[in-house]
Amino acid sequence: MKKNLLPLAALLPLCAAAQQRYNIVYIMTDDHTAQMLSAYDSRNIQTPNLDRIAQDGVKFTRSFVANSLSGPSRACMLTGKHSHKNGFTNNEHGIFDGEQQTMPKLLQKAGYQTSIVGKWHLVSRPTGFDHWDILPGQGNYYDPDFYNEKGSYKVKGYLTNIVTDKAIHWLDEERDPNKPFALFVHHKACHRDWLPELKYLHEYEDVNFPLPANFYDDYAGREAAGKTEMEIGKHMTLDYDCKIMPRDGKGSHLLPSYLGFLDRLNTQDRAKYDYFYDSISVDFHKRNLTGKALVEYKFQRYMRDYAKVVKSLDDNVGRLLDHLKAKGLLDNTLVVYTSDQGFYMGEHGWFDKRFMYEESLNTPLLMHLPKGLSARGEINEMVQNIDYAPTFLELAGAAIPNDIQGVSLVPLLKGQHPKNWRKSVYYHFYEFPAEHSVRRHYGVRGERYKLMHFYNDNDAWELYDLQNDPTEMHNLYGDPKMKNVTKQMKKELLRLQKQYDDSIRFQQKL
Repeated sequence: MKKNLLPLAALLPLCAAAQQRYNIVYIMTDDHTAQMLSAYDSRNIQTPNLDRIAQDGVKFTRSFVANSLSGPSRACMLTGKHSHKNGFTNNEHGIFDGEQQTMPKLLQKAGYQTSIVGKWHLVSRPTGFDHWDILPGQGNYYDPDFYNEKGSYKVKGYLTNIVTDKAIHWLDEERDPNKPFALFVHHKACHRDWLPELKYLHEYEDVNFPLPANFYDDYAGREAAGKTEMEIGKHMTLDYDCKIMPRDGKGSHLLPSYLGFLDRLNTQDRAKYDYFYDSISVDFHKRNLTGKALVEYKFQRYMRDYAKVVKSLDDNVGRLLDHLKAKGLLDNTLVVYTSDQGFYMGEHGWFDKRFMYEESLNTPLLMHLPKGLSARGEINEMVQNIDYAPTFLELAGAAIPNDIQGVSLVPLLKGQHPKNWRKSVYYHFYEFPAEHSVRRHYGVRGERYKLMHFYNDNDAWELYDLQNDPTEMHNLYGDPKMKNVTKQMKKELLRLQKQYDDSIRFQQKL
């Protein structure tokens, strides 16, 4: 008797259906640094809901970005490629090419439903998403505008709450429950100018945050660091950043923007805001602070407002986790929490990011792992934001294109420790001249040493021993004792530039 055999082509969909296909919830914040997340550092604040992600999953201890800037970092995540390959190198002149291959598009082809809510910051309209509801530009903390395929509209409330509301609404009301999904929840928090949720205005006002050990850095031996414009003492404004209104009504060039943000509040909410910060302004002017006392006052105001913004963020991460659990989704969903880069909380006397120094090169990375992924606790292998795309694709059962430059983290999530895992990461920052005046540079970060090269208008090298000098205060480049280390690091830098096909290597002599 002749058997009826299914053709191979008919079997393929059955194989795909049999494979475990995890849902993905990718939470990305802006400028949230590990120093202000208690799973990494409990000295400053507590973030119990964010810590929950690590407690039932993993915490990456060496998670890095390829370009410490909002738009470029997002482009690296979407494409799995370094900035010079995805074409979005800087915020000043960049427009993301939405026609190119992206991870969300590949997830769609693999049968996933995709959605993004919140911050986009890539100028062009989102592609590869079945649903998108995003902020124009940076967005506003208070009563923000959104836009989607139907047009622009305004929403009443605090932005961090609203983004979470939209994510939950899509999960409950708009997604197809018969399809696996990838939901991208992108917050504006903790971006400058750190406007708190009104109910948290008084939080942290009784806290005096410790100054970082290198707060009064003199930038000796680091020429480019001394030229930047992001010192708390010199460049953080009293009005826009610290919310101190000038006595004469005349403030920094940023003051009109700040007042514009506040004008979005209704009369009642504006009164609450003004009552709190006006009293702080009055107190400040009575003090007549100068010198270090003034600098340290600005630091405390910065830290307090930043912490307040994180508190609302932590609340909302908890709200989303609780909702996923209540809906029975958590066991089959990979939940990723990260930021587009790190941030300086007074280290080197700075705020902002951009540099390849550790505080902005590092980014938090926590993952709740669903059933079937057995890793728990800390993962110490070096990972980078170009790795998210291939990770999600492998979990979706989709092929990873050869031109993707990142590597899948799935082996690490299964508790494996591949012997051939990377021992260094490549970094390249492009945005100069621009705000904060951080010079262009590229570099390699290895297990112990870091080598950086500032180029174009500022030709200078920097070498750090991260084991003996974790705060990167002593540039060892040119030290005869470091000749062999320098040679090896330059060799590794060139190897990575060739591997990632960064043409800058042909313009510089190593």
